[in-house]
Amino acid sequence: MGNLSSCFSGKEEEDRRAGRRRKVQRRLSQAQEARGPPGSSSRWRRGDRSLRRDKLEEAIIHEQALAAALFLQQQGANGLLPVERSSSLRYPVNSAAGGSKNALPRSSSSRARSLTDPLFQPQQLDLKFDDLETSNFVLVHGGGFGAWCWYKTIALLEEVGFKVTAIDLTGAGIDSSNTNNITSLSQYVKPLTDFLEKLGDGEKVILVGHDFGGTCMSYAMEAFPSKIAKAVFVSAAMLTNGKSTLDMFSEQVYVGEAGPNDLMRQAQIFIYANGSNHPPTAIDLDKSLLRDLLFNQSPSKDVALASVSMRPIPFAPVLEKLCLSDEKYGSVRRFFIETTEDDAVPLPVQENMIKVNPPERVFRLKGSDHSPFFSKPQALHKHLIEIAKIPPLPPG
Repeated sequence: MGNLSSCFSGKEEEDRRAGRRRKVQRRLSQAQEARGPPGSSSRWRRGDRSLRRDKLEEAIIHEQALAAALFLQQQGANGLLPVERSSSLRYPVNSAAGGSKNALPRSSSSRARSLTDPLFQPQQLDLKFDDLETSNFVLVHGGGFGAWCWYKTIALLEEVGFKVTAIDLTGAGIDSSNTNNITSLSQYVKPLTDFLEKLGDGEKVILVGHDFGGTCMSYAMEAFPSKIAKAVFVSAAMLTNGKSTLDMFSEQVYVGEAGPNDLMRQAQIFIYANGSNHPPTAIDLDKSLLRDLLFNQSPSKDVALASVSMRPIPFAPVLEKLCLSDEKYGSVRRFFIETTEDDAVPLPVQENMIKVNPPERVFRLKGSDHSPFFSKPQALHKHLIEIAKIPPLPPG
């Protein structure tokens, strides 16, 4: 990890973690108060005006995001937006003569831009496409997310000339499959493997996986190693042979008082579509805890978008152990992007995966929560460009 470990001094790191633990504890207490005592018919406790005001503001933003989502869906139904099933909207690259008029916004946040997520102009990136091994990115969302979560990354990459496809895995995003009926990892990841299978001879892509998307990406690397130039794990499950995603979470090295582990446990809602005497079929997340678990540094508009777009995570694929070989999976170049303010896959868990299964290079998104495509889109974009520019290894 080199000098990465020196980013925070020991005392500063401890103070920062303590502050985050206190904040999470307050949020958990608020969520419990909002639910009320057992048998209570009142959602809010009397006198809690600030909490009520915050919830009202979130409800308004929630309704605005829902209205926008319904509008886009209606436009797509009328044939005005080219929606492809199990893939993202394809945003046209703006032409030099007047493209700025219809340009997509770089961020949906109304807050001042963070110094850790500065804007990058295309000329600053020094891109020469003829020197790249591939200019095609394929984005794989995490558990509960969909292709929609990559909208900022899609816009930024396409703006500078890359071809981008964001996949909706089975039962996610606009895919209409019932999550409770997904019984294997191969079934869940089929939209991705179908896409890779249809690539032409000699055509390669850069895979980018987030969260549980890392497991899906690893499955695809084993199946189609010759079609993947590079694999980028963004706070994603980077497993070894014989391990499952559940194994990764059960082996968490982060232990904190009222820390992210407590938050994750309280946020999980198991779904038993086959009855309580059978294993869970899916996992949902408590919407009132989404901000702290996944979006603690993200703009409110993006949190609202996620709250109306996220779907349950199929449980069977989370349990499935991967079969990964050095000859196939091991032949694909791997890169990892760390997220330092992550409460879903805490930094020590990320570092443990890196230690056990070292990638070629490690990048760090300082100040990012678990969802850097929302909280640090420009910095994430810069790292993806850096990885794309890394030249291919010499043959042999």
